[in-house]
Amino acid sequence: MVKVGEHITLDILGATKDYTAAFYEKIVYKIAKAAKVEILSINRHKFEPQGFTLIALLAESHMSFHTFPEKDVISFDFFTCGKKSPSVAIDIIKKEIKHKRIVVKNFNRDDVALYDDIYSTPGQKKFYVVKDVLEDFTSKVGQHLEILNLEEFGKALFIDNELQVCERDEHLYSSQFVKSAMNLNQNNINAAIIGGGDGGVARECISKGFNLIDWYELDPEVVEICKKYLPKIENKVNESTVEDSKYDKIFVDLNDDQYCIDLAAKNMKNLKRILKPDGVLTAQVGSQDKKPKQVKNWISVLNKNFGNSTVDRVYIPSFDCVWNFASSIMKS
Repeated sequence: MVKVGEHITLDILGATKDYTAAFYEKIVYKIAKAAKVEILSINRHKFEPQGFTLIALLAESHMSFHTFPEKDVISFDFFTCGKKSPSVAIDIIKKEIKHKRIVVKNFNRDDVALYDDIYSTPGQKKFYVVKDVLEDFTSKVGQHLEILNLEEFGKALFIDNELQVCERDEHLYSSQFVKSAMNLNQNNINAAIIGGGDGGVARECISKGFNLIDWYELDPEVVEICKKYLPKIENKVNESTVEDSKYDKIFVDLNDDQYCIDLAAKNMKNLKRILKPDGVLTAQVGSQDKKPKQVKNWISVLNKNFGNSTVDRVYIPSFDCVWNFASSIMKS
């Protein structure tokens, strides 16, 4: 990790008193002394009819106050590359400024990024810690593709800002996917995989002794970047073609959104046509915890077309939730 400093912000709420410029300058000098930083210059400006800004240029970076009297808020920030943490400012400000509450946020200024988990549980904001960005581009079919090196989970594929697979726990996802289908029927002559560009499901099918696999990935560039950055997942996966148009297993490994549910529903007649009697269709249907409506809609599509469905679950650490796989069998 390359670290260049620390940054702290304080939003001081319920600050009803209108302080003078000299007051803020005095606080800046107190903080500078406690933090052992050198003040190079101080600039200030009073707005009409109200509001005040003061910025202190430091040898080690900067410190600033911004007031919003109409909101009873004073905002403060302090960035320093010095040896002492800028958090020394908190106690000084608490003592000097009358307030109801202070919102404190700390930041390390370094090359480690935080990537927003867009499916954080409501009320709990979560992030992935990113060590490096290996790929970041929009594919020709319009998907935003990223390969990120995550601190805890290794290299990972994100599509449209949503985590798809991580090298350290991908086996949990792919193995349960194939296991869910095999639980209903052990036949393993051939399989079709729709999506699954990382190659994990194909690898698991090979490990279960499938002779031939048809693999239909909608975005070829997903396959290419996974081959380049996630080779352990695609290990032992080669392209092959099924001569018989009927499959023992069909795995639907598309994005877990309503668009893909509608796409599968629209093409379910054709999927049933290429499924052998007693063959199994298994789809990854997402998280009951994060998207319960989506899981319900997937199961509804399967029940409507097959008259049956079973659901298997597995906890995926990188997803931070239990993931669901729904299967239906083509009754003879």
